[in-house]
Amino acid sequence: MDPAEIEAAAAAFEAAAAHGEYFPEAWQDRLSVDDAYRILLARLRLRGGGGAGARRVGWKVGLTARAIQEQFGVHEPVFGCLLAEGIKQSGHVFRRDELIEPGFENELCIVLGRDLPAGATRDDVMVAVARGHPAFEIIETRGDLTRQLALALADNAQQKAFVIGAPVGPDALPELDEVEARLSINGVETATGRGDAVLGHPFNSIVWLAAKLAEFGERLRAGDYIMSGSFTRQFPLGRDRVECSFTGIGTVAASVV
Repeated sequence: MDPAEIEAAAAAFEAAAAHGEYFPEAWQDRLSVDDAYRILLARLRLRGGGGAGARRVGWKVGLTARAIQEQFGVHEPVFGCLLAEGIKQSGHVFRRDELIEPGFENELCIVLGRDLPAGATRDDVMVAVARGHPAFEIIETRGDLTRQLALALADNAQQKAFVIGAPVGPDALPELDEVEARLSINGVETATGRGDAVLGHPFNSIVWLAAKLAEFGERLRAGDYIMSGSFTRQFPLGRDRVECSFTGIGTVAASVV
């Protein structure tokens, strides 16, 4: 698709979403993954006048853990965008009727203190980190990601919000590949995972992201929030209280009522 076609498609997706159609039927099986990313970025440009909440504050890397790749039948990571309106603090209470088939993933949110180039290494990422947070990504199943991955990416890879716990400075962060996440739903331990499930190390997902964004004329910048990828599979979210503790980092919690 040429730039004019991308802009037209972005406008069509925005119009469809305004009427509650997030995976427009007219676009099923028509998009490449690369065009889907271009449509997503064009959609955010169209929203530029939509107020501060529509401002992009960072990026998410999804489908990093083998468990979640197997869950959705894909074999490489994907990216989406984080918006200012999606930042929530630990303990946030969501209303179930404001969410579309919600789910969540437990992961680390990394905030950068300096720009990262496309060729960044894991060591470059390590020295660029300003802080880390225990986090949940709140997703919405607005369509069939498994059968229509490109449409899901054009729809921002299921992103709805991200919940962050207390910050930890770079000098206090443990070895992230050894961090264990222990997830509880309504007080019952439900799953555990380690940081090495995220492409071997959560920083590896940021290395991947830096290189991938360059293909679309984007780059990682100081101040960006990066959701680095889930330690376990994705879980559905009902009227539940969820909590995840990350060894050496802290705890994050959220509820839906």
